[in-house]
Amino acid sequence: MLDHPAIPFLARLLMVYIYLTSGIAKAMSWSGNVTYMERHHLPMVPLLLAVATVIELGGSLCLILGWQARIAAFVMFVYTTILTLLLHDYWALPAEARGMQETHFRKNLAIMGGLLLLSWCGPGRWAVGHDRTPRLRSPDSIRNGGI
Repeated sequence: MLDHPAIPFLARLLMVYIYLTSGIAKAMSWSGNVTYMERHHLPMVPLLLAVATVIELGGSLCLILGWQARIAAFVMFVYTTILTLLLHDYWALPAEARGMQETHFRKNLAIMGGLLLLSWCGPGRWAVGHDRTPRLRSPDSIRNGGI
């Protein structure tokens, strides 16, 4: 049961939800997001917002389909790492304002862990472009000298 090909697909869908809804919100409420980003004193806000939207929507599509999922997951990992450090710096806030930002920081660490694991393990069998040719030897057995 746990080795069913639906498991990695479901994991990809669960990871994508937050990025897909966020990317759609960025596209649908551009000016509100520009205002939010300007409050954080970020440079070149429209360009950064466009890049964020492309990463969130494009990366989501790649993860849903499983196409170039390792690359997409790694790009989303780096993107999330940068955003987490820039926007959820709870350690720099007064004690009474830390709670929610620390929660977001920890949530993002969990998401980053999932993305990093996906970039290492790959999308699983239910993926566009998945090589369905049976392998006589696994890559691990080749590396370890097995047949």
